[in-house]
Amino acid sequence: MKKRVTAFLAAMLLLPLPQATIQGEEALLQKEAPSVSAECAAVIHMDSGEVLFEKNGDRQHAMASTTKIMTALLTLEQAGNPEVEITREMVMVEGTSMGLREGDRLHLQDLAVGMLTVSGNDAANSAAIAIDGSTQKFVERMNSRAQELGLQNTHFDTPSGLDGETHYSTALDMAKLGAAAMSNPDFAQIAGSQSRKVTFLSPEKTVTYQNHNKLLKRYEGCTGVKTGFTKKAGRCLVSSAERDGVRLVAVTLNAPDDWNDHEKLLDYGFSRMTTLEFDDSGYTCQLPVAGGGEVVVCGDAEIHTAVLPVTKEGAVVRQVELSRFLYAPVAKGEKVGQVRYLLAGETVAEVPLIAQNTVSLPPKKKSWWESLLDFLCGRG
Repeated sequence: MKKRVTAFLAAMLLLPLPQATIQGEEALLQKEAPSVSAECAAVIHMDSGEVLFEKNGDRQHAMASTTKIMTALLTLEQAGNPEVEITREMVMVEGTSMGLREGDRLHLQDLAVGMLTVSGNDAANSAAIAIDGSTQKFVERMNSRAQELGLQNTHFDTPSGLDGETHYSTALDMAKLGAAAMSNPDFAQIAGSQSRKVTFLSPEKTVTYQNHNKLLKRYEGCTGVKTGFTKKAGRCLVSSAERDGVRLVAVTLNAPDDWNDHEKLLDYGFSRMTTLEFDDSGYTCQLPVAGGGEVVVCGDAEIHTAVLPVTKEGAVVRQVELSRFLYAPVAKGEKVGQVRYLLAGETVAEVPLIAQNTVSLPPKKKSWWESLLDFLCGRG
């Protein structure tokens, strides 16, 4: 990374170094693509959306209770966390339950806890009706948000994930949804908890719910997100994990061996990512200052990092950006330029270039009239 640039080169406007590429640290050993039981599967880098693995990634398939990722996200985005009184309509739904009964009162966000831990269909229905008055109206909200997130192969029929004729998604779409949901701090906190307590307002009680996501216990670095099952969909799972600053989302749809599938997928995903370190502390040059003097410029001493797929490591281009001269005053420690690292035109890291000395404004030159006054007044 260290490279000395001459004063002549530094004087050129927005100078890119000639085809400097990053070789970086020794690339992590890449494993062979995993063999998984899932009909559909995907792994993506959470922060960039880079697809690291897919198997039938765009095939439409029922996704069961992983649907509740969307339902819980929309619930947690509602302002104010109002109280909800459970009605008979809200709990008239089959399948998994957080044990809600007509007349119960609790806060809206606690319904998200019931969805993301024990996959309560009653919680999903209750939140939908509390927010939009009916499950049908709430499903419209879900589909609208899916379009906003770019989930082009996803359509929701129910807030709970119970099967519908046009209730489907894909592994890649669910990975995008999982990444969006995990960027919400409230969602991530609930989805990453092995258990959560909910305090009911009426009748007054506290109930502890255990998270169905076994990966929280069995996979190092697992941070979420949601399980699902129906006879039509099979076993479905969206998971997330983080190691050394790398965040991944994995998805399987119709996977008889989903826990092991996800361990393989996440291991493979981490093997495909690397962290590059950019050290420009050895960079130095001199810039002229208009009016006289010069400034010594050095790269920032801190090491800057970027996370990207191993396969893209050699494509990062280093570009030095400096004006051909500076205007006084220039203060020591002032940022006067930067070294930018680009991948496919996008900045992945930026290192400031710092002035190492101060150049003050030159003395103001007096006009002939001011010089004449000084002479007449005896001021030199």
